[in-house]
Amino acid sequence: MQILITGGAGFIGSNLSKRLLETGHNVICIDNLNDYYSPRIKRENLEYNLKNKNFKFYRIDVENKEELRKVFGNIDVVIHLAARAGVRASFKNPELYFNTNVIGTLNILDLCKEFNVKLIFGSSSSVYGKDKIPFSEKDPVEKQLSPYGTTKRIAERLCEMYFRLYGLNIIILRFFTVYGPRGRPDMAPYIFVKNILEGKKIKMFGPGDSKRDYTYVDDILNGIIAATARDFKFEIINLGNSKPIALKDFISLIEKITGKKAKVEKLQEQKGDMKVTYADISKAKRLLNFEPKVSVEEGMKRFIEWYNGDYSYS
Repeated sequence: MQILITGGAGFIGSNLSKRLLETGHNVICIDNLNDYYSPRIKRENLEYNLKNKNFKFYRIDVENKEELRKVFGNIDVVIHLAARAGVRASFKNPELYFNTNVIGTLNILDLCKEFNVKLIFGSSSSVYGKDKIPFSEKDPVEKQLSPYGTTKRIAERLCEMYFRLYGLNIIILRFFTVYGPRGRPDMAPYIFVKNILEGKKIKMFGPGDSKRDYTYVDDILNGIIAATARDFKFEIINLGNSKPIALKDFISLIEKITGKKAKVEKLQEQKGDMKVTYADISKAKRLLNFEPKVSVEEGMKRFIEWYNGDYSYS
């Protein structure tokens, strides 16, 4: 297939591009290489894929519809991963999050309609807020706790509207705390590993009993690729590990793998932080044959090996 990936220089996008190229697909990657975290990291993410003749990269912002239109010819499926990420950062500049996550998604939807292209949209567990656990796709999702989560939910509603009005084929995938090689440097796995190895303090917000459904990137890729092969009209599907781990236990796990003791600075809980994320993946199992294979223990071992340069990963 000819696959367009937005946000293709990022963590999930660069890993996905590599996997698709290895299985014989043609990949067009767009990314604006913004400075939410170092653009150097994103350029490094691109290096391996750029060696493949079936990979093309364009520096384009999803907010620029006319530039986007230029790369939409002969596309079989769009995997829309471009977004302003980060719950806490979204409180500082909600307008920026709205422009990228809502206006950018609207541009992608409009072009998918114009060119009659199937869309896979990367959403987030942040749309769930504080409702019951585990989080099911059947749950009402109108109580987001952050501007980030709200923009993701608005983007989902736009997807629903384009399906209803125009019959656009859309699969919404709600990702749960993805981690692994090339992981974002603003996320807890990266920050904790870096600071523990360097003997620096790590910040623990609250008593350490908050839980996250950490999902290894390879498992997420399996779910995305399965979705590209399905001919659904419209579906919303959770992709998670479905085995939440408490923050204090996550820190202990890193201590065990690294053999180093964490210097923990205990702070008050922050606004926008969800107490628990926990995916009900029964729908993913049924529709995508999705089955997480990498435990958080094995996944963090691989991540730490990658961080130390010991993991055989291009």
